[in-house]
Amino acid sequence: MGKCKIIAVCNQKGGTGKTTSSVSLSVGLAKMGKKVLVLDNDPQGSLTISMGYQQPDEIKTTMFNIMQQMIERKLILKPEEYILRSEDVDFIPSNTRLSLIEFSLVNIMNRENKLKMFLNTLRDQYDFIIIDCGPSLGMLTINALVAADSVIIPVQASFLATKGLEALLESISNVKMEINPQLKIEGILVTMYDARTNFSKDIAEFITDNYGSHIRIYKSYIPMSVKAGETTITGKSIHTYNKNGKVAESYMNLVKEVLENG
Repeated sequence: MGKCKIIAVCNQKGGTGKTTSSVSLSVGLAKMGKKVLVLDNDPQGSLTISMGYQQPDEIKTTMFNIMQQMIERKLILKPEEYILRSEDVDFIPSNTRLSLIEFSLVNIMNRENKLKMFLNTLRDQYDFIIIDCGPSLGMLTINALVAADSVIIPVQASFLATKGLEALLESISNVKMEINPQLKIEGILVTMYDARTNFSKDIAEFITDNYGSHIRIYKSYIPMSVKAGETTITGKSIHTYNKNGKVAESYMNLVKEVLENG
């Protein structure tokens, strides 16, 4: 197995398609023969639900338990206790208890590196580790950025969604300068794109004009789709729920772009 690549899927704004993108990218990479682990790093547990576990608060061992043990400087859990599996992808679930970790991380030493230290115990077992971040720039997201090799930024094709980009890019830059010099932006992913409207086209053009000279803008725009929104409820990826649809096709094109980028 080659060198593992850790990718954080991050945007502090909600509703940009982070979870759908994390699931679709992970399952798509698995379809291409890669060994993949995806982490639910969001107390809302949306990725956990999307992977088929509709009651995340009933799951015994989650990211909360792992991070709690890392804070206490011990990890006595075994992978079989916290790794679940769905659609040929390993994943680590989350639930509302993870929100308590934000407070626990505030007053401890080396607080930004806890997730990285944990993932170092697993990265030699995978080709890709995908981290689905919550809609904030709190300590959980900072931990994800410190642990990651690169970041994919999903941006909804709407004006308000582009407004938060500068703050996110500044946070990524700060982490790169101060803690994780190897961190890079993998690319900006335009989501919920409606090719029928000039508005979506204008937003995509705005993103390309303002950021395309120094950040990769993925060619694979993810189209607006009711089917994509239904995947969370069904607990299936778009590759299973609507495998012949345009969204699944776009995400597979994204997978190819990610693989081509090394």
